Amino acid sequence: MRVYRDFFKRILDILISSTALLILWPLILLIAIVLFFQNKGKIFFYQERPGKEQRAFYVLKFKTMTDERDSTGKLLPDYMRITPLGRFLRAYSLDELPQLINVVLGHMSLVGPRPLLFKYIPLHQPWQLVRYKVRPGITGWAQVNGRNSLTWAQKFRLDAEYVEKCSFWFDLKILFLTFIKVLRAEGIQNSQTQPMPPFDGTN
Repeated sequence: MRVYRDFFKRILDILISSTALLILWPLILLIAIVLFFQNKGKIFFYQERPGKEQRAFYVLKFKTMTDERDSTGKLLPDYMRITPLGRFLRAYSLDELPQLINVVLGHMSLVGPRPLLFKYIPLHQPWQLVRYKVRPGITGWAQVNGRNSLTWAQKFRLDAEYVEKCSFWFDLKILFLTFIKVLRAEGIQNSQTQPMPPFDGTN
């Protein structure tokens, strides 16, 4: 498993993500054009995240929310800023398509724990840090087992299980389950007004 995780997995990532970009570029371009006009030229959301061994990189996504603020200058809640198109893109994970570029560049893998925020690292329990032994993924074991309906504790246990069991067949299984769930738009948080709370080390 280590040989696959440390060598062959990267080769497959490059082959599959490059092929996907070649096939999907018309869709990616169409989404980018629509977002350009809808978001006044702002197509992408990018944010610094910790990758493998906690090395910093900028994760790319299509921008699904506006930058609307209240009278004090504070950003409005996510559910108030997400656009109809953004909601559709999220439901079918199309907002994640730019992350194929992250995969090609070596920042991410097709399969792995989802990239979180740097501010969460000091809140992790020691066993949870195992998730940073591999590249973060566009999809992962936690995503096909509940996505946003899971608690943070459940997500981290599934992330640790993935790192322990990482193999070609396990990745293939996760990619297949991801395809099925995306088609069905499963695992999306049901309530737009009650999004998943930030990780605080206890949840």
